Amino acid sequence: MLAMSEFAKRTKQELEKDLVEKYESLRKFRFGASGSSKRNVREGRDIRKDIARIHTALQAKGEGK
Repeated sequence: MLAMSEFAKRTKQELEKDLVEKYESLRKFRFGASGSSKRNVREGRDIRKDIARIHTALQAKGEGK
């Protein structure tokens, strides 16, 4: 999990690339362990927080949706 200051230093293209990667890792987390009884739930929460930080950084740069 990266700090908000790390996301603020990145360019728009880097942030968009990171966002796609985070969404893909969240998808893999959700469906990869769907039958498993033991899961690291913190991992999913950390991924969602990173996605929110990336969206915030994009919005601060004036590139938000």
